[in-house]
Amino acid sequence: MNPIVTIGGVAAPDSTLSRKAASLVKRVHADAMLHHVHRTWWFADLLGRKRGLTYDRETVYLASLLHDLGLTEDFMADQRFEVDGADAASRFLLSHGDSEARARIVWDAIALHSTAGIADRREPEVALVYLGAHADVMGLHLDEIAPSLVDDVLQQYPRVGFKAAFQAALAEVVRKKPHTAIGTGLADIGRRHVHDCQIPDVCDLLDHAPFDS
Repeated sequence: MNPIVTIGGVAAPDSTLSRKAASLVKRVHADAMLHHVHRTWWFADLLGRKRGLTYDRETVYLASLLHDLGLTEDFMADQRFEVDGADAASRFLLSHGDSEARARIVWDAIALHSTAGIADRREPEVALVYLGAHADVMGLHLDEIAPSLVDDVLQQYPRVGFKAAFQAALAEVVRKKPHTAIGTGLADIGRRHVHDCQIPDVCDLLDHAPFDS
């Protein structure tokens, strides 16, 4: 059993379900993505505590760890990767006897984790997964966290080539499911990283709608 990580004097959640979630993501993610989902949790929790929010820490932990399941071979299906991941996480929770209420919150948190202007207006658990993921991917809101705590997170979960690994994972989604990239940031990933990428432009879709004007 892995020791429970403590940062800033606060421990990560430790329950049977949280340990099973940690074991699952360790099995399906390589280190670069595995460390990302753990950093997402810590940045989410540090921001939540800094802002004085009231939230269920274990729910944020579960959603954070499971939020990129849709980028893995085991759980990639035919929807947007966020929705594939949300579906997989919900199934995981329910199969281990968790409540439908928490499964719904975790589903929303994962399905919306890339959606600015929506996720951050929802329940604290949903907002924090969005904030934690974007703190790690783009450095947003890191100035709200003490630099020493950011350093502690990075020491515990080093980045080990995360930028390239994350873009490669997203590019694989575009190769396999280009239709899910329309109108999203994955279109940018496709145009930069996928040879002969054919993602319809939103303007083209509008122009070719079956109406006169």
